[in-house]
Amino acid sequence: MDILTAKDVCKSFNGNMAVDHASLNVEKGKITGLIGANGAGKTTLFNCLSGYYPAASGKIIFDGREIQGMSAQKRCKLGIARTFQIAKPFGCLSVIDNVAVGGYNKAKDKAEAYKNARESLEFVHLDHKAEELAFRLNTGEQRQLELARALSTKPTLLLLDEVMAGLTPTESEEMIKLIFKVRDSGITVLLIEHIMPAVMKLSDKIYVLDRGKIICEGEPKTVVNDPRVIESYLGKAGAAYAKNN
Repeated sequence: MDILTAKDVCKSFNGNMAVDHASLNVEKGKITGLIGANGAGKTTLFNCLSGYYPAASGKIIFDGREIQGMSAQKRCKLGIARTFQIAKPFGCLSVIDNVAVGGYNKAKDKAEAYKNARESLEFVHLDHKAEELAFRLNTGEQRQLELARALSTKPTLLLLDEVMAGLTPTESEEMIKLIFKVRDSGITVLLIEHIMPAVMKLSDKIYVLDRGKIICEGEPKTVVNDPRVIESYLGKAGAAYAKNN
């Protein structure tokens, strides 16, 4: 059963088509990967799905309901949360205050918002930094904070935009474990990631964007062997590395 369906979604900027009739299905309870070269339109598509940008045309259906005309706030209320490619915490607020911003999404009062925030920090193993000012966190901890803030909205679908960017190999392995933990908690995941071994390990299905168009979809091993994907994104060496790591 699909929790999210996008049909022929388009988005352009000053006449340049960033997302060109892109269609995808995200199966409930699974992890779906979205890959492609820099500038392929991945984050723009995320922005259309989450409501950060309005799609110019096409349909977006979440949990059986058309949402393309809804604001990002309303989509979040329905259960769509996301992280951003560049983590931007409120640096002069504490870690728990940062996460509570998301906690208010479903909370009826401040106490419940902070309860949601504490639970999310515990989930991502950052509760020991709850009272620390956010600007003091290192890159890995900022990624955990970004994830915790999204989780505190109590989503059913989580969009992760390069959540492993800037992480060390050890931190990336820990993030992979966290993403599986998110999936196992009942939250469906759609992720953008350039670290192909991580994408291969995490994804049940992968979509490939090239110049705004979906050029390939399927199981990870099928996708990395597709000539169009090798030509447009991976290259032969990249495909071999993805398959062997």
